[in-house]
Formats: sequence, structure tokens, C-alpha cells
Amino acid sequence: MNEEKLNELRQKVQNLALEYQKKEDFTGWFEVMYTDALGNPEEIPWAKMQPHPCLENWLKTKDITNKKALVIGCGLGDDSELVAEKGANVTAFDIAPSSIEWCKKRFNNSSVNYFVADLLKLDNSWKNSFDLIFESRTIQALPLSIRREVIEAIATLLKPKGTLLVVTRLREIEDIPDGPPWPVSEEELSQLSEYGYEEITRIPYSDPNNPSIKQALIEYQRKRL
Repeated sequence: MNEEKLNELRQKVQNLALEYQKKEDFTGWFEVMYTDALGNPEEIPWAKMQPHPCLENWLKTKDITNKKALVIGCGLGDDSELVAEKGANVTAFDIAPSSIEWCKKRFNNSSVNYFVADLLKLDNSWKNSFDLIFESRTIQALPLSIRREVIEAIATLLKPKGTLLVVTRLREIEDIPDGPPWPVSEEELSQLSEYGYEEITRIPYSDPNNPSIKQALIEYQRKRL
């Protein structure tokens, strides 16, 4: 995708997000992006049509066979399919119905349980029930005004001794950044410790389209409830 097109899509995302925030709807714009795309992944700026390379590298040294895994904000399904390929029992959800429909068409013989759900309105039965959670760029896609609620919703889903993988942009100051995306601060990430999480590893990476932006895959283990 050329830089001009990428900038055009970024501007569209920012305009839509602002429009929906004014209506106190923080996620409705995702469905607009997917429906407007008309099946063309090049109209979805975050759709790479392949698993995240940091997830691929992490999985090279891990055995997740028969683990109960969750992919949050699964987009077009590439990360979910990789986790399933490695032997996990995968549940994957997105708030955009068109996203989930797209996943099911792409991977019509998939073992992944794809469905539409709102992270902030998940059933209580999900709490403390997953061995592995993969969250890629979902936290950063939601505004700071609901960030504490978003992190809490994710944190309460994992079993003790389970693993949470977070892929995100990072920011070094607490000032509210322009967005979306809104990079995540260390203070925000420290909220996970309230739910018994300990950071295990942090692997920085660079996006070729944004080499100056600080990004990382962060691995956490939940030591206790």
C-alpha cells in the first residue's frame, strides 16, 4: 500500500472515531470501516493478511497444544488461525459483525470459534477461564477515557498461571495523544499488576510503515487472581 493511500485511510479512521466519540459510541466506527471496504482488505489499514510476526516468533518456542486460547479484536483472523494451527482451542471475537463474517468466509473450514462480542460486555462465565490471551492493538484503538475499563476487562479473563500477550504502540508521557491509535503508557500497563500480572518479557519491534514509533510485544503471566 502506498503512503498516500495509507495516509488517506488513517485520516478516515481518525474522522470516524471522532464522529462516533461525539455520540459516546467508542467502537461503532469499526463496523463502518469493514462494510465500506466491500471485501477489499487494502481498505482496512490494520489488516496485514498474515499473522503478526511477533506472535509467530513467540510461538516458535512455546507448546500451546490443547490450551484454551482467546484472541481479542480478531480482525480478519490471521492471528487466530495461527494460534489454532499450533494446537490451541481458539475462541476469537470482534465487535464488528462484518469482520467476523469476513473471517468465516476466509477460513470456512476453521476450528476457530469466531463470533461477535463487545469486550466490555462479555459474559461473567468467561472470567478466569483462558490459558492464553492474545491482544493485538485493541487497547490502543480505544480512547483513554475508557482505558482502565478496557484493561480490566482483558485482565479478568485469564486463569492464574496463564499468559497474556499484548502487542501495542507505547508512549512515554501521560499526556493524551492524538489518535486513534492512542499509544499505551507504562502507567496504564501497570494496572495489570492489580490483577496479579507480572511482566515476563518485552520484545520491541519496528513497523516498516512507522519505524520511529515505539512498539512491543509484552508477555505477562498472571500469578494470582
